[in-house]
Amino acid sequence: MGLPFIGETLQLMIPSYSPDLHPFIKKRVERYGPIFRTSLFGEQVVVTTDEEFNKYLVKEEGKSVEIWSGPLSEVFLPGEEGAQLLQPDLIKYFRNVALSHIGPDSIREKLLPQMEQICSQTCHKWSTQTSVEVVHSVATMVLELFGKYYFGYDPEKLSENERTSKYFATFLSDGLMTIPLDIPGTTYNTCKKDLKKVYKFLKNVMEERRKSPEKYGGDFIDQLNKEMRPQANLSEDQVIYIMIGVWIATFLTNSIVLALIFKFLADHPSVLEELRVEHEGILKNRDGSSSSNLTWHEYRSMEFTQHVINETLRFSPSFPGLLRKALKDIPINGYTIPAGCGMVIVTPILHMNPKVYKDPLTFNPWRWKDLDSFTVSKYFKPFGGGMRQCPGADISRAFLSTFIHVLVTKYRWTKVKGGTLVRNPMLGLRDGVHIKIWEKPETNNNDN
Repeated sequence: MGLPFIGETLQLMIPSYSPDLHPFIKKRVERYGPIFRTSLFGEQVVVTTDEEFNKYLVKEEGKSVEIWSGPLSEVFLPGEEGAQLLQPDLIKYFRNVALSHIGPDSIREKLLPQMEQICSQTCHKWSTQTSVEVVHSVATMVLELFGKYYFGYDPEKLSENERTSKYFATFLSDGLMTIPLDIPGTTYNTCKKDLKKVYKFLKNVMEERRKSPEKYGGDFIDQLNKEMRPQANLSEDQVIYIMIGVWIATFLTNSIVLALIFKFLADHPSVLEELRVEHEGILKNRDGSSSSNLTWHEYRSMEFTQHVINETLRFSPSFPGLLRKALKDIPINGYTIPAGCGMVIVTPILHMNPKVYKDPLTFNPWRWKDLDSFTVSKYFKPFGGGMRQCPGADISRAFLSTFIHVLVTKYRWTKVKGGTLVRNPMLGLRDGVHIKIWEKPETNNNDN
């Protein structure tokens, strides 16, 4: 169980320079079996890598287990009001509201051209710079894109100190996995302070909308405030907490995955070349009289692009596992997981199964051509599972696909330095990836 309070957290946070499961988990599975008990982030937890038991727990959502926000509950969902947001009925209602804004219909009708525009603007801006550090540059783009869509966030109208991107920087590195020690100087304390600033910013947004309701209407925060808030009996603070959670979730998933895509493409030029062939084909197949904007049909035709995204997601689920808490005693293999005990359901172990993914530590997008839909649904869960599957799965895929389309059709780039894979315990990049990017000459479609 490790040290008092800290438990074995420090061992879990030791960096591993392999895309495989973190050694902390692998070593304990070898010693104790697929289900073991430990202490992490100030909590005693049961960690399970057992495929059948994990499947059972996911199906038991709302019955014998419930969602658990883990050690950062007081950062994201402070107090009793925050805890109320985890009620199953409320989460189900919120999913429906979210899907009306970030589901396939909204992507097709509203978001696709917005995403293409900001991706083009971002790449053009990068091309004017000597080099670009991808991890934080991508994070800023993602924050601004979805902040604008969710509630009209416009960084150009804010001073440097008012912009929220810098307050999310800690989360991008190690803020989600830290010892919950709330004293000045700790990562946990910094996260709480930064989120208070984001909360204050969104509080001002809400106040502005109350003063001038005629200026706004129809976006995500507007629907949360006007529809979900009264129907679910939510306070304004709870609506703000929901908005912060949505913004952070979108930011984390897309910024980390896109940064890793840059890393993998730099290391595998044959993958980049096949992407170019696919996307140049999309341009060639366009009717000369049609719009030059990316269409829904074109997005849906990006087969190899989806293979690349899938393969990157296989390596990089946003969290080391699903977090759940037992609602009642759960018997398993002669033992009992007591009611109230936290659990880490290690779903990433599915992605490293050598029986499903040959040479699982090798980045190989072509493997997805031979995987059937049943196998994929069973052994590929980058966006969680059960009732808690992320409602942002479709919007993440559309954004990543759109960025790749802009990148490979309009620009060329090369890695300058950096980009070492590191897992502690989530997969990321040490030292980022520094690239030099330039616009593709229009006169030569084969330029490299």
